Amino acid sequence: MTDDVTRFAPSPTGHLHLGHAHSALFGWRAAKSAGGRFLLRIEDIDPQRCRPEFERDLMEDLAWLGLTWETPVRRQSDHLDDHRAALARLRDLGVVYPCFCTRKDIAAEIARAGHAPHGPDGPLYPGTCRHLDDSLRRERMAEGAAYALRLDVARAMAVTGPLRWHDRARGWQEATPEILGDVVLARKDTPTSYHLAVTVDDHLQGVTLVTRGEDLFFATHIHRLLQALLRAEPPDYHHHSLLTNERGERLAKRDQTKSLRSLREAGLEPSAVRALAGFPNDL
Repeated sequence: MTDDVTRFAPSPTGHLHLGHAHSALFGWRAAKSAGGRFLLRIEDIDPQRCRPEFERDLMEDLAWLGLTWETPVRRQSDHLDDHRAALARLRDLGVVYPCFCTRKDIAAEIARAGHAPHGPDGPLYPGTCRHLDDSLRRERMAEGAAYALRLDVARAMAVTGPLRWHDRARGWQEATPEILGDVVLARKDTPTSYHLAVTVDDHLQGVTLVTRGEDLFFATHIHRLLQALLRAEPPDYHHHSLLTNERGERLAKRDQTKSLRSLREAGLEPSAVRALAGFPNDL
């Protein structure tokens, strides 16, 4: 018995599908089998895509599936000051810089170079704004230019030194955050990004075991670096396999035939949907 605290953290940008059910049940089972706690967190930092009706529906679907969670539910949009405070600490450490490049600018820079370092998600940001003069940065920001705040990974790693993190399925991992390059932590009008928000929220909620899909395995290298910079105790991780469709593609919200809502409307019982999600004997 480890008293693990796990969480399921969906974004209310559409209806949940079987892949979400698998992830939620995976985390729920990990907590309950250890006599621990299961949390639900709403990751709604994107106001353009997140909708209150999707939040309402996802909670209804999860409850129908048989899951229970602690209340109150943490909504990221209600705690942006926490993310701002973390960002301020990173700025004080000198590991954040403003980037004024658009996606078009980045693509053009990569094309001019003829090649670019690649990470698991494709070409990495080439570092165009990393060494801009501070006076030029201040001038452009004063002019109202749009910008993102990026993590200077090399400088951050110099601050922290070597790091490791533990995956319960794969064992100890050496942290190599450089594989994702200088990721975006915030934008001019948005005080946080996924990488920063998830790191801060997991720490503040006392999450001890992060269960999530293997598609986020490489993101954990960045999260471990942020934890060290922010002096946050690192949790354990367990990256589980993903459910796929008949073509071997991972499930997406746009595939409504696999949504929990459509399966409910088709008359399936919760036990049948749990079985389709890979947990036939749970609950």
